[in-house]
Amino acid sequence: MIPRAELKKIATARLADAELLLKAKRFDGASYLSGYAVEIGLKLRICKTLKWRGFPETNGEFQGLSSFKTHDFDILLRLSGVEDTVKTLYLAEWSDLKLWKPELRYAITGTETILSAARMISAAKTLLSIL
Repeated sequence: MIPRAELKKIATARLADAELLLKAKRFDGASYLSGYAVEIGLKLRICKTLKWRGFPETNGEFQGLSSFKTHDFDILLRLSGVEDTVKTLYLAEWSDLKLWKPELRYAITGTETILSAARMISAAKTLLSIL
């Protein structure tokens, strides 16, 4: 299991990395890492909602929990227990984030702009603050 405190540190670190990449004009990487920050934040919220001490990490720990072994933001949000709040109060931010997926690591370099990367980071910051 990845302990809840460690999940919080990882999410914060990924967001900080994204901000540094934005400053360095590495917009693709900035967007990509801000998405991972949100994914980890959603998994942390799932742990809080379900009163888990940590999030499963190994195949053995995921046994019987295959729904939780995903990168899909819509599924993670549904499992988090805060879907209504996010989609009601933070719909704009969610809309900026929900298209993220790990496969973006293969996106053509230069796909993201300063504006799109900044929006992703801003949305990630907002969402992480309420998760």
